[in-house]
Amino acid sequence: MSLLITGGTVVGPSGSYPADVLVEGEKIAALFVPGGGPDGVETVDATGKYVIPGGIDAHTHMELPFGGTNASDTFDTGTRAAAFGGTTTIIDFAVQRTGEVVQDGLAAWHAKAEGNCHVDYAFHMILGGVDDDSLKAMDQLVTDEGISSFKLFMAYPGVFYSDDGQILRAMQKARDNGAMIMMHAENGIAIDVLVQQALSRGETDPVHHGLTRPEAMEAEATHRAIRLAEVAQDCPLYIVHLSASQALEQVAAARDAGRNVFAETCPQYLYLTLEDQLGAPGFEGAKWVCSTPLRSGKEHHHRDLWKGLRSNDLAIVSTDHCPFCFKDQKELGLGDFSKIPNGIGGVEHRVDLVYQGVVDGKLSLERWVETISTTPARMFGLYPRKGVIAPGSDADIVLYDPAGRTRISVETHHMNMDHSAYEGYEIAGKVDTVISRGTVVVAGGAYHGRKGHGRYLPRGLSSYLV
Repeated sequence: MSLLITGGTVVGPSGSYPADVLVEGEKIAALFVPGGGPDGVETVDATGKYVIPGGIDAHTHMELPFGGTNASDTFDTGTRAAAFGGTTTIIDFAVQRTGEVVQDGLAAWHAKAEGNCHVDYAFHMILGGVDDDSLKAMDQLVTDEGISSFKLFMAYPGVFYSDDGQILRAMQKARDNGAMIMMHAENGIAIDVLVQQALSRGETDPVHHGLTRPEAMEAEATHRAIRLAEVAQDCPLYIVHLSASQALEQVAAARDAGRNVFAETCPQYLYLTLEDQLGAPGFEGAKWVCSTPLRSGKEHHHRDLWKGLRSNDLAIVSTDHCPFCFKDQKELGLGDFSKIPNGIGGVEHRVDLVYQGVVDGKLSLERWVETISTTPARMFGLYPRKGVIAPGSDADIVLYDPAGRTRISVETHHMNMDHSAYEGYEIAGKVDTVISRGTVVVAGGAYHGRKGHGRYLPRGLSSYLV
C-alpha cells in the first residue's frame, strides 16, 4: 500500500521545510519537493499542518502494581490513548522485585503487553534487587532481549530501594555492557523519616506528600547518583522525572564537565504546582500525588525547567504515565497521605502540552520534535527506525494542526481515569492525523486502529552518548 502526504511542513531536529512524504507499506520511502511525488497513489492533505515523527513516550507504567492496587490503564487502553495524543511508541517498565528473577519479571510484562497494544512498545527493566544473579541478567537482557536500560531507585525502602553499593555494582555492569542506568533520584531513607514525623503531628492531607519530599532530597540524590556514575568510569546515567531547579543544577554541572549524564522532565513539572494542585481543598489534592512531587509555584522551577529543555540540560519530556482513579484507588490514602498511590496520567497529552511551549515562545518547533520524539529514539536505541521523517524509517507520522485547539478534560480523554490532571487546559494546537507504521490509526477525531497492531521493539544501545 502506498500513501502520499502532501502540502505539509516536515519538522525535524535539523529544521522545517515543505515536502511531500511517500509511504510504502510500513516504511517512509521518499521525500519530494511539494508536488513532486508520484501520481496514482492515495493522498493525505497536510496543507497548513506540521508533519512530524510519531511521539515516543520513554517513561510509562501500564498496569503497574503500586500501593495495594494497579495502574488503571492497561496496555490496551493506555496505548490507544497514546495514539489519540500523537504518541506512536511507548517504552514501559518491566519490574523485578527483591528476591525475584529478572527474566521472570520481563516475561510477566511481555504477557501483559503482547497482542494488546495499539502502538509499538519497548521495555526498560526495573531492578528491585541488585545481586550476582541480576547483574548477570543485565548482560543477557542487553544481548538477547533488546533491553538496554535499567532503572534503579534511591527511594521506596523495602520495595524498590537500592543502596549505594548496589547502585555502584549495577553501574559498573552497565559501563561494561553499554547499557543506560535510569535513576529515581530521591533520598528515600530521609524522606521516610520526614513522612513519619508529619503523620505523628497529624499532618495527613495530600499536600504533605510534597512537603515531606523536599527539593533538597531530590538534589542530594541526583548529586550522589552522578558521583557514583563517575566512580563507575562515567557509566551513562539518565535521571527520570526531574522536577526541581536544584536537581537540574546538578545535571547541568555534570554535562558542562562533559559527562554522560542526561535527564527528563514531565509535563506535570512544567505546568502544575504544589499549592494549586496538591494543596487543593480536602482530599482533592490526591489526584496529583506523584513522586517526585509537584514543586512550589512560588519559586522558579517552571522557568528553570523550560530553560533546561531549551539548553538540552533536559533532553526529553516523558510522562511517567502511572494513572490511578480518584475513586477507590487514590482514596486508599484517605487519612494518610503516605498510602495514596503515586502517579499522574498524561500519555495522551504530552505532545500537546509541550507544543504549548512553542506557542508561548519557550521552545522552537525543532526542539519540540526533539524532546518528544527524536531524542527519545536516539537515547534509547530506536534511531533511525523511529524518531525521524526519513527514507527507511518506520512510517510513524503525525499531522499536527497549529490552527486547531485542544481542550483537555475527563469528558473527552481516552485514558482509563475518572479525572484529568489537566482539566480545562486549552492548547493552541491539535493532533490531526496519526499514522503508525503506515497505517492511519487516528483521523478526524475518530479511531481507526486496532488492538494488537503494536509490536515489541528490541532496542540497541544508546546513540546519544557524548
